[in-house]
Amino acid sequence: MSGGDQGETPVYQPAGSSKRGGKGSHKGSKRLEISPYIEVDQIVDAQLSPGNDVLTYTQLAAGVDAGIAGRNNAASVSVRYERQFGWGKKARDGDAISGIVRGYTTVAPGVTLEAGALATRASFNGTGSSVVSDKTRTDIYSVYGGPSVATRAGAVDVTANYRAGFTKVDQSNAYVASVGTAAADTFDKSVTQVADLEAGVAPGAVLPVGLGVGGSFYQEDISNLDQRVRDMQARAMVTVPVSRTVQAVAAIGYEDVEISSRDAVRDADGNPVIGSDGRYVTDKSAPRVLAYDVSGMIWDVAVMWRPSRRTSLSAHVGRRYGTTSFGGTLSYAPDDRSQFSVAVYDNIAGFGGQLNRLIDDLPDDFEAVRDPVTGDLTGCVSSLDGSNCLSGALASLRSSTFRARGVAASFTKKIGLLDAGVGLGYDRRKFIAAEGTVLASANGVIDESYWLAAYLSGRLGRNAGWSANAYANWLSSNDALFADTAAYGASASYFRLLTRRLRASLAVGIDGASRKDPAIDDIWTASALAGLRYNF
Repeated sequence: MSGGDQGETPVYQPAGSSKRGGKGSHKGSKRLEISPYIEVDQIVDAQLSPGNDVLTYTQLAAGVDAGIAGRNNAASVSVRYERQFGWGKKARDGDAISGIVRGYTTVAPGVTLEAGALATRASFNGTGSSVVSDKTRTDIYSVYGGPSVATRAGAVDVTANYRAGFTKVDQSNAYVASVGTAAADTFDKSVTQVADLEAGVAPGAVLPVGLGVGGSFYQEDISNLDQRVRDMQARAMVTVPVSRTVQAVAAIGYEDVEISSRDAVRDADGNPVIGSDGRYVTDKSAPRVLAYDVSGMIWDVAVMWRPSRRTSLSAHVGRRYGTTSFGGTLSYAPDDRSQFSVAVYDNIAGFGGQLNRLIDDLPDDFEAVRDPVTGDLTGCVSSLDGSNCLSGALASLRSSTFRARGVAASFTKKIGLLDAGVGLGYDRRKFIAAEGTVLASANGVIDESYWLAAYLSGRLGRNAGWSANAYANWLSSNDALFADTAAYGASASYFRLLTRRLRASLAVGIDGASRKDPAIDDIWTASALAGLRYNF
């Protein structure tokens, strides 16, 4: 989250400059677009493997897409609710909500409020089937918000940020394999708090170099077995101008990181008790047990290069969490219709904190990219401003905390009437759990995921258009109970305006998942949709 991203170099910035690069692009421009709609669709799902069932649904949906931009505020919104009515005994009814929101507003000079939210669905079988009542599907909700302050005291610039976030994973009880069996250690919910404060003088303001001090606090409280991540640090920084376009920043400080949890309630035989939701029941009376305790000196050296307003690069290396840590960002916009970004990260968090962080990193100006058959959000949003993908955060739903290292890259391009984008990345999570507790088996487990998401859309004259999406995810683990999985999918759609507000759509899609386990069959489904949408 912008208030103290763990693993990111603390870099001095003058007061009034945002840690988020996207806001400045809205200054001087005004835009207000709100497009509510209702939709009715007919959907057919055909199971290609391992069975051959064909299910039919009627779907009713309502949603709104909105974009707001002005001198003092900006936001992008895409929210959709859908209800499916199954035809036949096997096609069950179901409903779902999905959406993504990111924005800010200025409440006073130097004071802004930022907020964001995500509602999406994931599937344990790895496919993108449109069946919302699928037992393997799970709903993910995440929201965060808080103020940012930038002010000046004489020559000293002061910035402060606070964010509070909440994440919930709503898993169907039907996924529990059997009575008394835990449901794959699935994350339940967490509350995240992040705060930071920095004060400093810019190079040339008082001395040839810039000087600054800062501190940050991160805490995530996870409901599963009362896990807690707490990271506090204080640091001093020196900024040295190397040339007109290059600065070097050196930081040294002290950090204290702790991860702790409680054990599960045990029955008379010493076995952990499983609740009705398939998760372990926390023993509130048990003492808190440390799983991770690292404190001591930290240091960091960073280089920042900004040759033009279209290009910026930041890279750093240092010592965090008792080991070497490195990361950085690259942003390159060769013209007003292209954007390329890369982020390398290293942090400690839980599932909720990691998801809040990536939502906060999204730009304020974007268009949601949705699967034309399911209506679900895909892994990325369409934007010409900064990082725009979330796929890496959804790779694993384990409840245990972890150290995440990875890289994410995205490229967006507008070519005439075409919009194109691709995102790809790698995420490595090493899980941390207390010995002697029911989560001890997760300690040291490493999950690695590679992901790819792409989209392409265009217009066919004034009254028609088309789009295509594709994704691929690969997840592997050294957990002996986990089989490596791969999921793939692609979809395409065509629409035509029948009137100024009414449009007809056709869409097709195919999704598949395979596991590195000969006892588990590959899963493949094909879907088709025909529908009408009315935009108000």
